[in-house]
Amino acid sequence: MRRLPVYLLLDTSGSMSGEPIEAVKNGVQIMISSLRQNPQAIETAFISIITFDSTARQVVPLTDLASFQMADIRATGTTALGEALQLVSQCMDKEVAKTTAEQKGDWKPLVFIMTDGVPTDSWQSGLAAFKQRKTAYTVACAAGHGADTSVLKQITENVVSLDTADSATISRFFAWVTASIGVTSTRVEDSGKEVTGLSELPPPPSELNIVV
Repeated sequence: MRRLPVYLLLDTSGSMSGEPIEAVKNGVQIMISSLRQNPQAIETAFISIITFDSTARQVVPLTDLASFQMADIRATGTTALGEALQLVSQCMDKEVAKTTAEQKGDWKPLVFIMTDGVPTDSWQSGLAAFKQRKTAYTVACAAGHGADTSVLKQITENVVSLDTADSATISRFFAWVTASIGVTSTRVEDSGKEVTGLSELPPPPSELNIVV
């Protein structure tokens, strides 16, 4: 079975404390329960959570939806985005099956990054490692006005922004991520084709501004 790996890189720095971090936790839980209702997603989608504050950690390794259990995450510290990019690169090397002469590997991973601030580490080295990996699709979300979309644009051309980082807008972002994973899992199952652009995903809700 070819899996669709999905990596969520979530900012858990101190500025996310309170309502934003609770909204992120709720968003992930609702996303998992929605995807469990989707027959294609339950077959193919595997989810991993990487958090980044003063350091980056893979709090949930790549896991099928049925077994997925959210780790407790707290908001503290600074914003080690570069370390998170380095870590996701290593995790993809380790967890995503490569295509060999004998068998097809996993589908290229989807990566969703959400941050409300600017990186506090030397993020370019992490970016260089990340750019060497083949992902199907990476979306970066700038939550609120504290995030620097120009940094995110260097990671991926697919950048969306939220005007505020409150529970309503964050939940809308996760609803869109959920729909995007659902559409992608159906697409790879039905046509064997990976998503290559924003136009192939569900239209983002009005709360999500596409950064051009």
